[in-house]
Amino acid sequence: MNENLQIRTHKKTGHIEVICGSMFSGKTEELIRRIRRAEIAKQRVKVFKPKIDNRYSEFEIVSHNEQSYPSVVVEDADEILEKSFDVEVIGIDEAQFFDNNLIGICQNLADSGKRVIVAGLDQDYRALPFEPIPQLLAIAEYIPRLMLSV
Repeated sequence: MNENLQIRTHKKTGHIEVICGSMFSGKTEELIRRIRRAEIAKQRVKVFKPKIDNRYSEFEIVSHNEQSYPSVVVEDADEILEKSFDVEVIGIDEAQFFDNNLIGICQNLADSGKRVIVAGLDQDYRALPFEPIPQLLAIAEYIPRLMLSV
């Protein structure tokens, strides 16, 4: 075999997807849909939600049309990084409840080859940017913005 021949290997690249929109626009429903598709593709997934979000269920993310998916409840974004080493796809719901550390953590996870799917409000009730979503939008590769349908 030729010693000068280099074998090219495909390096896995991660990315960030941010699902944003107003309340009741279907963000969590879309997150669950993407997570389920990743499972069908035999990818290892884990979903996280902030401890403050206990409206419908303590240990699941739940959409307004009552779809649900098991989740890991975390106090802060640092826990997401600590608990994501064994998965390929990370889902994060209600991201507006995390602080700006979430931005670096999502970037770190994506840089390590993981698919990071974040769902959250991009604006508050005054239609002002709702951090950390605007910063995540700036670094995301995919940005579906959902609109409330009436």
